[in-house]
Amino acid sequence: MNEPNERWQSVRRIVAMRLDNLGDVIMTGPALRAIKETVPGSHVTLMVSHGGQGAAQLLPWADAVLPWRSLWQDMGELPFDPAREQRLIEALQALHADAAIIFTSFAQSPYPAAYACYLAGIPLRLGEPKDFGGAVLSDMLPTPTALALHQVERNLRLVEAAGYHTTERMLAIRIPPQAQAQAQELLTQRGLVPGTPYVLLCPWTSCQARTYGRFGAVARRLRRALGLPTVVVGSPRAEAEAIALLAEVGPGAINLVGATTVPELAALVAGAGLVLTNNTAAMHLADATGTPQVVLFAGTELEEQWAPRAGPARLLRRPTHCQPCFKLACPHDQACLDFDPDEVVAAVLQLLGMRRRSEPALQPQEAL
Repeated sequence: MNEPNERWQSVRRIVAMRLDNLGDVIMTGPALRAIKETVPGSHVTLMVSHGGQGAAQLLPWADAVLPWRSLWQDMGELPFDPAREQRLIEALQALHADAAIIFTSFAQSPYPAAYACYLAGIPLRLGEPKDFGGAVLSDMLPTPTALALHQVERNLRLVEAAGYHTTERMLAIRIPPQAQAQAQELLTQRGLVPGTPYVLLCPWTSCQARTYGRFGAVARRLRRALGLPTVVVGSPRAEAEAIALLAEVGPGAINLVGATTVPELAALVAGAGLVLTNNTAAMHLADATGTPQVVLFAGTELEEQWAPRAGPARLLRRPTHCQPCFKLACPHDQACLDFDPDEVVAAVLQLLGMRRRSEPALQPQEAL
């Protein structure tokens, strides 16, 4: 087994920081696994946003979880409160960490988090910057990560710079038995016999630009084509929208919107015969569990950075002049998601005819 590099050989207590969304936290799994495989006795505290906290429960390589709402990830909602930031320094000091590893996407800076760790007395601070930041980071990658590299590989490249390695680079999660039991109970309470296959519909995202608007019609057609019940999931903030969507799906749709925790959602994904989703956390959960999925992948992002890599999947996206736009709201009527429901159904039927789990499934398709 390879040992960490010289500056990191004595590191035993690490704070790994990913203060972002659910899917981003899920994709730190292989990097956290690399740390634990290389130094089994190390202690890893995973620092996450409150929104990403549920995903941390699915990653067995995190020994502890520290949820925090960080100022540098805020969208202008946090009030001016320097005392709050002082409490952040105190919370980091209480970890008694030897090192901090700051995971970011290509568009984010590690410097704010690294400076907080510096003030907390954490001597080693590893991240990948885009520009000069003095000595705020003690360690950084010698060369930039290629823009098209998958986020999982970006995370792994960061920890590999410190000498951590793993032989397993695919996403994986561990669903707590209690969450599995509760997910099954939710289905049973709504009349679904245990063991009955179902289509899991995850139709919402955190922003309008990534949300396909015709999932109800797709689910209605799929029920006729497959004869399977549809289970609809979503966060509590989608409950009002769920009323209209469930009416469009038709009688027999099972409404679990606002009813599940993140681990319970993961259990529902793992138990589904098919997942229908946008490019959001459910996509990463399905990839980690090997569940077949059809993804309406908006042109807001690069597929190469986020797409499923192991589970059977079909990604649908129309090529557009503006991709990737990285916008929260689309000014072009979501041309990248302009799919007739029948085209989506055709993609599902093609996917379910696949026989090999390892069959490549990463190319966006205009029409199937």
